[in-house]
Amino acid sequence: MRNLNITDGLWRRLLSIRDGNDVLSRKDADAALALYGPIASAKDGFVLAQVGQSLDGRVATPSGDARDISGPDGLAHLHRCRALVDAVIVGIGTIQNDNPRLSVREVSGPSPTRVIIDCRGELTGNEGLFHDGGAPVIIIQGHDAAQTSRDFDVVKLRRGPAGLDPSHILDALTQRGLKRVLVEGGARTIARFIDANLVDRLHVAIAPLIIGSGPCGISLPPIAELCNAHRPMAEVYALGSDVLFDCRLKTRATSSARESQDIRMSDGADAVLYANV
Repeated sequence: MRNLNITDGLWRRLLSIRDGNDVLSRKDADAALALYGPIASAKDGFVLAQVGQSLDGRVATPSGDARDISGPDGLAHLHRCRALVDAVIVGIGTIQNDNPRLSVREVSGPSPTRVIIDCRGELTGNEGLFHDGGAPVIIIQGHDAAQTSRDFDVVKLRRGPAGLDPSHILDALTQRGLKRVLVEGGARTIARFIDANLVDRLHVAIAPLIIGSGPCGISLPPIAELCNAHRPMAEVYALGSDVLFDCRLKTRATSSARESQDIRMSDGADAVLYANV
């Protein structure tokens, strides 16, 4: 396990790498550069998925209370990830249940463009992130979603019987110059991107508490045998209040095995996922 100690100087360097004003060297061995460097230095596209959960894998209570799952260091980590990407993606369920701001407040740095997957056009325009004066908001809708008179920045994508294709979502964001993406929630949204082999890194931040019941952070299709389970290479970091698993998901082997899959974004609302927002 590596101890993460981020000084102001290290963080400024990571932001400089993000902006293309510095480069990451192979000789850089600091834990902070090993963890955040691949995100900051990515130029041709990078997808990070992030989950904050309890020891027993819960992200909220059955009633939806999730505000205090991640400790202060886990929350700071999430905000660092936001500051290093171009866009953060959530499903409409996360918006409806948590009313998140999806901003960078715990660290210095730019807030990412906020992207909401709203297949059927259910957003009302009364949600908080439309009125907080923060970063731009992009709504991803199915081609058949009802038209709205509200002044939303909407991207229409063709929706098949099983929903939207997550690769089409990334393509649409890339066309807008948004190449580094954080998929933050909810559980089914993260699962769709993982199953489509689109996630480069998965960060799982574990806080030392036991909830006992409630929704899980990742909801993948069931498997019959453990030999079919994901077994990614992982580095473990001590954040302070939380422990972080930095998992490498996207490899040539998994890409070849999954390239024929047809994974779609579900029309259903996400489960309650994230509250440390």
